[in-house]
Amino acid sequence: MDSLLRLLLRFLVVPLGVMAGMITTMLVVIIGYWDIGALVSGADVGHAVLLLDALSAAVFVLTALVMMMWAIAAIGILFAETFAVRSWIFHVANGAASAWLAAWLFPTYADQTAPPMDEATFYVVAAGLAGGLAYWLVAGWSAGFWKPLGRAVVAPLPAPAPPSAPASAAGPVPAAPAAPSSSPGSPLPTRMP
Repeated sequence: MDSLLRLLLRFLVVPLGVMAGMITTMLVVIIGYWDIGALVSGADVGHAVLLLDALSAAVFVLTALVMMMWAIAAIGILFAETFAVRSWIFHVANGAASAWLAAWLFPTYADQTAPPMDEATFYVVAAGLAGGLAYWLVAGWSAGFWKPLGRAVVAPLPAPAPPSAPASAAGPVPAAPAAPSSSPGSPLPTRMP
């Protein structure tokens, strides 16, 4: 029954970890890649509408990139859940590798086979690192439903039975000597010769 409850908990915790990783990934890319403050500072009302339109399109494309990244990261997440890999290094590397592979799937230009290693790719990989760490903080540290957290509680062994008296082959065991008798008025028992 305990394993079933841990499995059901994993069905709740893993999607929460993926959502935390996706939000972290999007925030790192938005904050690192686009200098929104410089765009807004010198814009008039007409440019503000165009800026809002460009940002909404960028968020749509970024959402597609993040969804692709986490679809690739699902392979590593399934591996971690299957084999109870709880290392933060594994989850951070899974996030970085999946972000880099997702950047390969979304080339900058139509005929480009791979994205160049420039500032944009750096921010995507950094976002993958941050997303993998966010996933580990929420769900990765307890990966694997079949492997309980902490040490297993071992029941104490039963106390050994006292050794039984050996049966003698010569016959019955002799009775113990009788207790010493005491005289009715003496406080100490008398000794027997």
